[in-house]
Amino acid sequence: MADTGRLTQSVITSPLVSPVTLVRVAIIAAVLVAWEALAQSGLLYRDVVPSLFAIGKAIWGLLVDPQYYWNLGVTAGEVGFALTIGGMSAVVTGLVLGGNKFLSRAYEPYLYYLGPTPKIIFFPIMIMWFGVGPPSKVALGVLSCFFPIALSVAAGMRQIDPVLIRVGQSFRLNAWQMATKVYLPAMRHPIINGIRLGLGVALIGVLLAETKLSNRGIGFLIIQAYSLFDMPRMYAMLIVLFVLAIGANAIVGRLGAIAAKDKGAQVRVIGALSTAAAEYG
Repeated sequence: MADTGRLTQSVITSPLVSPVTLVRVAIIAAVLVAWEALAQSGLLYRDVVPSLFAIGKAIWGLLVDPQYYWNLGVTAGEVGFALTIGGMSAVVTGLVLGGNKFLSRAYEPYLYYLGPTPKIIFFPIMIMWFGVGPPSKVALGVLSCFFPIALSVAAGMRQIDPVLIRVGQSFRLNAWQMATKVYLPAMRHPIINGIRLGLGVALIGVLLAETKLSNRGIGFLIIQAYSLFDMPRMYAMLIVLFVLAIGANAIVGRLGAIAAKDKGAQVRVIGALSTAAAEYG
């Protein structure tokens, strides 16, 4: 009887759906109802706010259109190249600035000044340098994601346990070994957070560039639908893009959560240092 009472109490105190989930579902439902009501009210010009049925039909049309996937691949490739090039250069820059106080005081303020600047103003320069094709879009994406990643890495460098640095120095590791054996393993969380921010701004930079001057990519399709006043198709592409961006951001965020919960990182760093000392000693 006591076990039955405890089981009943646990069922009562542990609802199947949490209140937070209910609030989220209620917000989404309210937004959808308000959207449909506005679409049916006729207060705005026709199709400026299309009905949910029209948007759903347009989403289905996108999902069965091979041409859409080709353009999605173009944009994904541009964002991927931009994040790879910008991320690698930003990590190196962050390591240098975070590990050298003189260079940090001399150059890091420029990153803070240029970081908030809208990168789209540099797009004409990118066109002159790299042409009107995909390289100019990649270049704008690189410029967009470089600053948040570099600043995040530089800040993470200053948060490394000084004991780890002193241990590495006592083993007489060179700069490359310090970076690979000490710095990068000890600051995975700041790096992943920087990449998470860089992914978002790289996507924004590439899409803005595609809407300005391009004949391929998701940005081109969006601005084309807008020019043709095909509002259901435009909203459908925005929704699909929004869902894909949330998925990519969630994956990177999950990696960051795993890195943050990793309590054995410093132990493994010290173990790697001991191995390096044995190899090079």
